[in-house]
This record gives sequence, structure tokens and C-alpha cells, in this order.
Amino acid sequence: MTETSPKPTKSAVLSLNNIEVVYDHVSLAIKGVSLEVPDGGMVALLGANGAGKSTALKAISGLLVAERGEVRRGEIQFLDRNLRSLSPQKRVELGIAHVLEGRRVFEHLTPDENLIAASAIRSRHDMIRNKDKVYTYFPRLYERRFSAAGYLSGGEQQMLAIGRALMTQPKLLMLDEPSLGLAPFLVAEIFQIISQINREEGLSVLLVEQNAIAALEIVSHGYLIESGRIVMHDTAQALKSNPDIQEFYLGGAQAKNFHDIKHYRRRKRWLT
Repeated sequence: MTETSPKPTKSAVLSLNNIEVVYDHVSLAIKGVSLEVPDGGMVALLGANGAGKSTALKAISGLLVAERGEVRRGEIQFLDRNLRSLSPQKRVELGIAHVLEGRRVFEHLTPDENLIAASAIRSRHDMIRNKDKVYTYFPRLYERRFSAAGYLSGGEQQMLAIGRALMTQPKLLMLDEPSLGLAPFLVAEIFQIISQINREEGLSVLLVEQNAIAALEIVSHGYLIESGRIVMHDTAQALKSNPDIQEFYLGGAQAKNFHDIKHYRRRKRWLT
């Protein structure tokens, strides 16, 4: 299969050019990854667990240092500015918000206090305005705003994690596995709200997901990463229509014995 490049329709707010990430100076995690997120667009980075999706996001947000990782080669451009020398805090100030896998809210604080804590880089006026906006998008959080966040449901905690990111007034929202551990109806609700925020705020979104079915319903383009390499990218519609994607990433695989598994590996023609 030949990798097909999507035709750009807008200028890119984020551009990764052939980046390489190494952990502990020896372990090569991602290899020559290139991708773009158009201004105001929604893009998915798809792949199995361990493929390098989260590493790519941490390279963008600057969180690799805490895990003894570094970008060894390549460029990361955000709003035409090279990010590699900038601290995570500076990247947040520039407009990058990273919602980590597993939500990681402050469980001993209320949702209201979580939102206030996330707005340290903004004025009080901005904090009040942004908090009202978060509660408009997530009315369930408003209802639970004075409860301890640790007692919220998984879906409510994910809404709070996204809400905290919105408090920084980002230009790019990066979401790492927002569907993880959630029931399908909650996934649909959260993804619908993400789409609404994208439309109404013009916020660019980079969505990392294993749930390709849900992700490809709301994004315009998708990239598939395997073993640290981008192996395919195209429009969301083209990816949904691709027979290999349908079979191996949209639930169509029916490997029942060893022969079927070998056939599965041979069918991954894009890796050759």
C-alpha cells in the first residue's frame, strides 16, 4: 500500500518534521515522525498501545524530560516557532494544552478548585470567563462543582481534565486517550463536546486514540503510527474506507488460528 498524503487546506498550527525520541540515551521510541495539525483543524494519531502515540505528545508539550527522554533529531514547530529549546511552562504560555492519559485531576480538590488551579497563568478576569465557558460546555461539572473530584465518575473526571486544559486558553488541545476506561455513551458525549469546542472556538485538536472508530468520526485527518513510525496518513473518510484499516483497526479482524495471524501480518503491506 502506498502512503497517501492529505491535501492541506489550512496553514499548520503544529508541524513535526522527522522527529526522533530517545529514552535513557539508548532506547529509540519514535523514529522520523512527521505530522501536521491545521489551524482550527482536528487530527487523530492512531495506533496500538506502545506504538509511540503518547511519546509524540510529550515531545510536543515538553514532558519528556521528566521521563528521561529527549528529542534527538527533527523539528517541532508551533505557530512557526521552534519548540525544542522551550520549557513545558513556556509551551503552555504559547498555547499548548496537554490532557494526559488517565485524567490525573487533583482528587482532594473540588472541580471548581481544579479549574482555578489550572488558570495560574491568566488574569482573574480571564479565569472567571474561562470557568463560565467550561461549565457551559460541561454542565455536569457545574452540578458537581463543590464535590471532591476524587468522587466524580470516570467520565466526569475526563470532562474536568479537558476543562482544566481549556482554562489556559489554548490554541492547540492535545488529548491522550480520552476514551480510556469509559462506557461508549460517555465516549460519544465527550467526543461530541470536543467537536463543539473545535467548531465554536476554532481550537486546533490533536487526538491520540486506540479507539479508531470513535476518533475517525470527529477528525478530518488521521495518522497511523506503529513501532514508532508513521505508516499511513490520509483523510478520515479515506482511512475508514481503507480495507486494511477496516480489518485491523475498526474491529473487522477475525484471526482464529495461527494461519490467520500469519496472514494478518502479511496483509500489513504499508510496513514494507
